[in-house]
Amino acid sequence: MGVDYYKVLQVDRSAKEDDLKKAYRKLAMKWHPDKNPRSKKEAEAKFKQISEAYDVLSDPQKRAVYDQYGEEGLKGQVPPPGAGGFSGMPDVGGGGPTMFRFNPRNADDIFSEFFGLSTPFGGMGDMGGRGGGPSPAFSRSIFGEDIFSQLRGGGGEASSNALRKAPPIERTLPCNLEDLYKGTTKKMKISRDVTDPSGRPSTVEEILTIDIKPGWKKGTKITFPEKGNEQRGLIPSDLVFIIDEKPHSVFKRDANDLIVMQKIPLVEALTGYTVQLPTLDGRNLTIPINSVISPSYEEVVKGEGMPIPKEPSKRGNLRIKFNIKFPSRLTQDQKTGIKRLLTS
Repeated sequence: MGVDYYKVLQVDRSAKEDDLKKAYRKLAMKWHPDKNPRSKKEAEAKFKQISEAYDVLSDPQKRAVYDQYGEEGLKGQVPPPGAGGFSGMPDVGGGGPTMFRFNPRNADDIFSEFFGLSTPFGGMGDMGGRGGGPSPAFSRSIFGEDIFSQLRGGGGEASSNALRKAPPIERTLPCNLEDLYKGTTKKMKISRDVTDPSGRPSTVEEILTIDIKPGWKKGTKITFPEKGNEQRGLIPSDLVFIIDEKPHSVFKRDANDLIVMQKIPLVEALTGYTVQLPTLDGRNLTIPINSVISPSYEEVVKGEGMPIPKEPSKRGNLRIKFNIKFPSRLTQDQKTGIKRLLTS
């Protein structure tokens, strides 16, 4: 039979007009090419197939030809052995065989009939090469309510039949400071409930790849569209991972800067100190400080902080602060000596 249009629309062979419309709405919104920019070719092929399946099954004449002779007969090819006196179309009207010519409708035309415009996802091209579809303003004035309100379940005549999207599922993604400094790739295994073409539920497992970019901050969100459970009457929810930053034993982050605390004795604060510091990417910094280090002193090393995500070649600063260890007691001779040195 070639393509099984009933499986394409995920309906059974006794599906009525309302069943076909509901199935088309759900699948067309899911597979519209403008909603799948990362896999546009695959989505375009799927979208055309969904549109063709609806075009055939929603038309009684085309459906009768398809049910008797399959896709080959529908498209005017030689029917399988045993089909008898086929001459292009079965006798669906009781008046004997007549010639039948299958002319599939344009996928965007069908989509526009349901939603008022050919692409509600930001782009204005279409599948059939007809040029730009109607503008959002045109859609509002002609149809009374734009597609975005329909998808939110807002007013308008079509809102009662529009599919709602399940709320997003948010998960924390802990990252150590080294990951956020250098960037890394994390693999996340998920399992979710899906429905097969016959409508039976099943659970599938999937590995999601998350590319952590250098300099990402706590709170950064990575969204995988519609990776939640499939539920009847709902568009699957988005799966959202939110970056969290694990505490580090040496550094503390402040926006794009890194802060480190050095504990030093008073004598080195007064006479000079050299900072020896391993970096997050495995280098060793040697930073001599010849100034007098007071409790509020801060040494700033330019360009040794976190990468700046929007400008990968630039980095924030490294800020070195000091905790000065004062002696717990001094002898009288030490006090006299220090006083003489500091007042001389």
